[in-house]
Amino acid sequence: MHTATVSSPRDELWNRRYEPNVAAVNELCDALKELKPGSEVPYVDPMHDIDECRIISLFSNNGGEPDPSGFITPGQGEAATRLLGVHWKAGLHPRYVMPWNTYPWFLPGQDDAKLTKEQVAEGLKPLLRLLAIVPRASAIVAHGAEAQRLAAAFLKTENRMIYRRSLKVYKVRSLVGRSFGTTPERQELSLAEMSLAYKDAMARTGLNGR
Repeated sequence: MHTATVSSPRDELWNRRYEPNVAAVNELCDALKELKPGSEVPYVDPMHDIDECRIISLFSNNGGEPDPSGFITPGQGEAATRLLGVHWKAGLHPRYVMPWNTYPWFLPGQDDAKLTKEQVAEGLKPLLRLLAIVPRASAIVAHGAEAQRLAAAFLKTENRMIYRRSLKVYKVRSLVGRSFGTTPERQELSLAEMSLAYKDAMARTGLNGR
């Protein structure tokens, strides 16, 4: 008698990473990984959608190790829960937003120190390739100083898509570390600022919430 193999929710999610709605962006992740042998490049969760994406959530360096799930996250600890709450309050469905890391690669022995100027600069070409995959995206919400530096570098390129899409960058705090806030009051202020940024991004991209 054979016992049926039961896949865990994590395994099922992992096996969906090349579904049509995220295949192109995750193939980009594979291509980036090949550029740096031994590196890890987390994938985009299949709850997102390249055709429906209007907003890029750009994260700063979120630690020396990739999330065990194998997917891009906004950071360690409670960061994912915080961002989920921000999106829920704004009425932003995951299919309309695409997560991305300022520096896509996680390297062996890499610590959780801030990214160097060279690493931030190296993240520009991957960001341009991502934006080419999500043609309806016209807003970038840059979480933290490193993401904001990359977004500023992107704007300086004066790439045609900036004008064609009327692309706007929103600067908000990181979801992790001291920059998020050291007191409950400061943290609530950070979350409120993020919510306003996402709501404005939704309005200018034609989204009315769930």
